[in-house]
Amino acid sequence: MRRNRFVAAIAAATPAVALAIVALSSSTPDPLLQTFPLAPAGAGLRLVAETRGEVAELPERATKRFSLVGVTWDDPKAAADGTIQVRTRPAGDRNWTPWRALETDAPDASGGVDGARVRGASDPLWVGPSDGVQARVVDADGARELPAGLRVDLINPEAATSARQEMVPVADRQPRRINGVEIPARATPRMLTRTGWGADEKIVTEAPTYTGPVEVFFVHHTATGNDYSCASSTSIVRGIEAYQVKSKGWNDIGYNFLVDKCGTIFEGRRGGVDRNVLGAHTLGFNTNASAVAVIGDYRSAPISAAARLSVAQLAAYKLGAAGNAPAEQVAVTSGGGAKFAVGKRVILNRISGHRDAGVTECPGDALYAQLPAIRELAGGAPTGLRVAKVTGAVPWGATYFTRGAVTPLWVLTTPTQLLNRFDVYVDGALALSRAGGTRVGSLQLRPGLHHVAVQAVHLSGRTTTVTAKVYADVAPPAFTTLPAVSLTAGTVGSTAPIRLDWSATDPSGVGSVVVSGTSEASLDGDARSLTGTARVGARDEWTVAATDHAGNRRTASFSRTPVVLQESAATPTGSWRAVSGSGHLGGAAALAASAASALSWTFTGQSVGLVAAMSRTAGRVKVYIDNEFQGYADLRSTSAQYRRVVFTKSWPDTAVHTVKVLPEGTAARPAVTVDGLVYLR
Repeated sequence: MRRNRFVAAIAAATPAVALAIVALSSSTPDPLLQTFPLAPAGAGLRLVAETRGEVAELPERATKRFSLVGVTWDDPKAAADGTIQVRTRPAGDRNWTPWRALETDAPDASGGVDGARVRGASDPLWVGPSDGVQARVVDADGARELPAGLRVDLINPEAATSARQEMVPVADRQPRRINGVEIPARATPRMLTRTGWGADEKIVTEAPTYTGPVEVFFVHHTATGNDYSCASSTSIVRGIEAYQVKSKGWNDIGYNFLVDKCGTIFEGRRGGVDRNVLGAHTLGFNTNASAVAVIGDYRSAPISAAARLSVAQLAAYKLGAAGNAPAEQVAVTSGGGAKFAVGKRVILNRISGHRDAGVTECPGDALYAQLPAIRELAGGAPTGLRVAKVTGAVPWGATYFTRGAVTPLWVLTTPTQLLNRFDVYVDGALALSRAGGTRVGSLQLRPGLHHVAVQAVHLSGRTTTVTAKVYADVAPPAFTTLPAVSLTAGTVGSTAPIRLDWSATDPSGVGSVVVSGTSEASLDGDARSLTGTARVGARDEWTVAATDHAGNRRTASFSRTPVVLQESAATPTGSWRAVSGSGHLGGAAALAASAASALSWTFTGQSVGLVAAMSRTAGRVKVYIDNEFQGYADLRSTSAQYRRVVFTKSWPDTAVHTVKVLPEGTAARPAVTVDGLVYLR
């Protein structure tokens, strides 16, 4: 997180002073901290311009194992001018790394003023397991005094660890209730706790200090380098804690949170994730603030999408808890620092970079350029919210229909990490509340039309609402016309052509109709009839079941028997001639051409059909029922057809009826051939 660069190896105007990195006995355990002075006290060590080729380089030195290196000095207010460079030897390897620069502020802009032995320091550099070091200080602008007490600090984060790497949501508050509805505890980011990453609590000697509601959330980078695997992140965090406590003299790690490049969140300073712990991260602005440090160096490389989401999540979590919108700005008062004098009123973004409040490069140009996107993530309302499905209900038009018990399922595009909870309202009243990782909730609705609203609550406090209309219906459809069967056009043989008719209605709409029995079919809800056949002489049964969109079902069952009356069963008048043939009913029919001829049948039934033969020369017959003229049945056809139902009549109830037919007797087509009647009883 620093402004100036330094490198490991020392140049001095006096004869080169050997870096006191002495080979240590392998029989002793590897310590947490190794320190080596860059010059004896009072030596008057000065920088020498590298361009003159007078850089004093200390010899390569063997050390006990370490993984993190930094340089510290006595006065935290002093500036370490020049460039501190280090190079290291990986453990078990004979080769040395290239020289690498350490980042520094001038002076330290992090505000780590707690502790009695606070030292100035560079940012530490993660080098991985190593057992050798070199250091030098280079200044291209001419010789200057170096701060007193310069030393190289080597940290071995594996010296004492009992880490249990378990990702947990650390806050465990009891849920509250609103109008009898249980509201889940505010969502807390999942992270590795101090126990999880193996914080050395023995070196933290003072109790945490608490501050007021978080008004600003500062973003830092650790400047420890990007050449690390996420599997080593816990070691890096332990190393940073040890460096800031043992080397810099602070009471605890300065940041409230850390995030690695894979997006893993680490609990930082002790005191409680859900409390406002006073950190040591931004000089002059630690009060009423919180901070995260992204592990790595982001001067030129941007942070990953996963890390960006985690930073936004933490910012929304801390700012949203106080009702502060992450995308807004706020006026704060400086506590004093290199950039702003004590008492200075400063306008800052609620999500700011370290450089906004201090003289530093932190959090690096690339990460700083990503802050607008982080503010948008942290402060945006939930997006893409919609009700995807309502289990227990059927959509019809713009409304869902149910019998009462429903489970709405909703989806959205906002990542779960940025969500606090979902509230579900029925007709404006809070009905249930679910945690941010949940996408369903069960409701029991009273009969009638309801507006079910799902409200997504962002960690920042912003909300988005989507509403669905749900009609609860417990009554089955009503048959406005009871199902009935009647004869219809077709051919009579061992079966007779019939048609089933019905009419049903429902406030929820009839969703489907199922006909079972002699005729079977599954139909849409708007179907009103079905044609089929019934066995002649047999009693057939049908059931019509109408189901509404809510799932309520009503059925009606009925039965009828088709009966055939041949021409021989009629009472004839006039001139009728018997004709025979396999195409006729029973192999026989009656033919007449005179208008004075008639056939008459009497039956007891509810529906009747006249059965006749059709041909190109056939004429028409006049039909009377119960002595009332009904009309003509034209028997003309382009091809010969036998046993055809050419005329039908139906009644609501069964009764005795008489059917009488007469040839029309026209000159062009005088003859008609009649097979008989079919009726339903």
